[in-house]
Amino acid sequence: MPVRVDRVSGWTDLQEVLYEGSWRSTIERFRSPYAFRGMNDAAMGLDTTLARLGEGGAALEGHILRNFRKYAGREAVPGDSIWNWLAVAQHHGLPTRLLDWTYSPLVALHFATDEPERYACDSVVWCIDYTRTNAVLPDALCTILKEEGSDTFTAEMLGRAADSLRKFERLASHPFLLFFEPPSLDERIVNQFALFSLLSDPLLPLDHWLAEHTDAARKIIIPASLKWEVRDKLDQTNITERVLFPGLDGVSRWLTRYYTPRRQE
Repeated sequence: MPVRVDRVSGWTDLQEVLYEGSWRSTIERFRSPYAFRGMNDAAMGLDTTLARLGEGGAALEGHILRNFRKYAGREAVPGDSIWNWLAVAQHHGLPTRLLDWTYSPLVALHFATDEPERYACDSVVWCIDYTRTNAVLPDALCTILKEEGSDTFTAEMLGRAADSLRKFERLASHPFLLFFEPPSLDERIVNQFALFSLLSDPLLPLDHWLAEHTDAARKIIIPASLKWEVRDKLDQTNITERVLFPGLDGVSRWLTRYYTPRRQE
């Protein structure tokens, strides 16, 4: 059975699908178990920046991180943990095995509609239920989550299971997926409600892993014809580059996109 795909027909339909499964009867609260990732082109895969380096990316990973640690200032990382270093590296654009996700479906919608030059193609929001991915984690990681009463990891929690990427990979003989929250390095991390996905196999495309665990994910397709409406309503709710990328660069990105004229199709 393939991953479930929902193609929405309007803003109201989109909101219903995004917040589906949020109700938790045990606590009588709306608390979604999903991580969200928005992309401007529905045809794009879930490839990491490390995987884009090609088959040699896995061999290069250690060298890239070692040199990043060597040249970055010690004050760049809150604690000398490989997991904090990996989070900082991802945050600043270094090729890593991580992918950016968010707890916020509206933030994901922003990243699915922030490039007007791609409004001719459908967008996608991926939704992954991390409670389901946790169910197939190695025992050592499951134990840590249970002890902490958490569904996602911190760098400190990961450090209790493995203090290096090689040790992390050896926690199980099969590829596994987890989500961890980066430290609050700056306002961008906080405002984007960010978290990262982490696969034990550095070059395995996440969509390939999900093809073997189809109950853990779904895709929401936003038709090209709907993208202008979604974008305008996100702007009205203040989900913009000005908020998600605090500073003058974010203001410039917001104004550039906001004043991009809608061309006749």
